[in-house]
Amino acid sequence: MKILNKVHALNTKDMTNHLKLVLSTLLMTALIMSCSNDDDNNMQNQIDFSGTFAQQDQMGRPAVNTVFVSSSSKDMFNTTIPSQQNAAFQTMFQTNLEGLSPAYANPGDTNALGLDAATFTGLLATDVLNVSLDGTTTFYDGTNVLTGRALADDVITVELLLIFGGEDFSENPGLSNDNVDANDKPFLTSFPYLASPW
Repeated sequence: MKILNKVHALNTKDMTNHLKLVLSTLLMTALIMSCSNDDDNNMQNQIDFSGTFAQQDQMGRPAVNTVFVSSSSKDMFNTTIPSQQNAAFQTMFQTNLEGLSPAYANPGDTNALGLDAATFTGLLATDVLNVSLDGTTTFYDGTNVLTGRALADDVITVELLLIFGGEDFSENPGLSNDNVDANDKPFLTSFPYLASPW
């Protein structure tokens, strides 16, 4: 009889635990099902857009600000709107490019895009990421140049080639590659496409 009472007690305990699990699952399902699809509207209602906002930083093209803007002008560059950057910074960019790269040592020297120092730095000084709305999205794929940026594009190597590589990317090979040829983890094939975090 004692054994039967223990078995009955165990079965009652197991049954109680099972019932708790089922009820918990039902409760979680009800909570999940009650979530609405209006996340965007809720976010807009919760964020306070009043007040005055100021631009503090920008980087349309990686490393351009870092390399071509003199240290005393970093804050000014970061707070200058792109439409005013060329007039304010192109001369500084050209001076820094010519001091940095032997590929532009002589007047008339061009890069692989056929751009001389003044034209190239005029393009760089407006620090935006150009995007082609009807073509290939790439920083450089051998044909298309600066038409956007795909996640796997080797942006720094492309920039180094345009800065140091001369007219056919063959000049200064030791300065024209960062030797980082892939992301440390594979990109996803569906949204959000970024690699999973470490």
